[in-house]
Amino acid sequence: MTLTSIRTRAETPAATRASAAKVYTPYSGWFYLPSAIIYGVLFIVPTFASLYFSLTRWSLFESKFIGLENFKLFFSEPQLVKGFTNTLIFAVVTSGSKVVLGLLLAVLLTSQIVARGYLRSVVFFPVLVSTIGVGITFTVLMNPDHGLINGGLSALGIDGPGWLTDPKYALLSVAAVDIWKGVGLATLIYIAGIVSIPREYLEAARVDGASSWETFRRIVLPLSRPATVTVIILSLIGGLRSFELIWAMTRGGPGFTSDVIASVIYKQYQAGFYGLSTAGNVVLFIAVTAIVLPLSYFLNRKEVDL
Repeated sequence: MTLTSIRTRAETPAATRASAAKVYTPYSGWFYLPSAIIYGVLFIVPTFASLYFSLTRWSLFESKFIGLENFKLFFSEPQLVKGFTNTLIFAVVTSGSKVVLGLLLAVLLTSQIVARGYLRSVVFFPVLVSTIGVGITFTVLMNPDHGLINGGLSALGIDGPGWLTDPKYALLSVAAVDIWKGVGLATLIYIAGIVSIPREYLEAARVDGASSWETFRRIVLPLSRPATVTVIILSLIGGLRSFELIWAMTRGGPGFTSDVIASVIYKQYQAGFYGLSTAGNVVLFIAVTAIVLPLSYFLNRKEVDL
């Protein structure tokens, strides 16, 4: 090795020499293979299979391609369209209520109150309870004749409505139960967002003489934006896919007044209309994707300005 080559090697940056010496190897890429196989078998293959079977009239043993007839039938049947509309109403009502109530409860449970830890446990407890168990319990409590809720209202001289038997109240009654069960998770997410706010901001606001409302509006609310986005997205997805609670409490009744897409799909499977129910699955998938992805992009692209 000549003196010139030695000098040139010494003048070459260490990072350049390291990158030149690095040899590409596919070894690390093989670690992705098990996850890719599981994802493909459990998600990609069923998704494309559903897309195909939604275009057919099929049974367990044969299928006949009929194009978009299942989708035309889905949107031409009033009860199916009603289920789609109810799904949107249910998702908006439950997600909006969880955002508002979750934020208010989180502000309360991060303040200096007595038994704060116990109250946090009480608020979060319904999240841990079985959805079917909650549905059955509230079905008994909301019984128009013998339920505890109407019994308490009757003691106050108020005639309670048929919470689950009156078409005007059935869907909203189930939504209220869903809010009661899910607000604990929203509260927990908000608590994590609020306690992560630097204390210097709150102390500075206190020194400047800001009221509690001004501190909440100008500091807590803007800096809780990531928690708000998370709660909105999770609640919307859960509301659009809701099935267990509605089925346990009303089975979509009375009539079709509390049906959602998921319960409509289940009823079509029960009746043997497999192609139509698969088309309903595709409609639900498209609806969730079309609502959640743009909303997530819109909410995440904004920055907090203090």
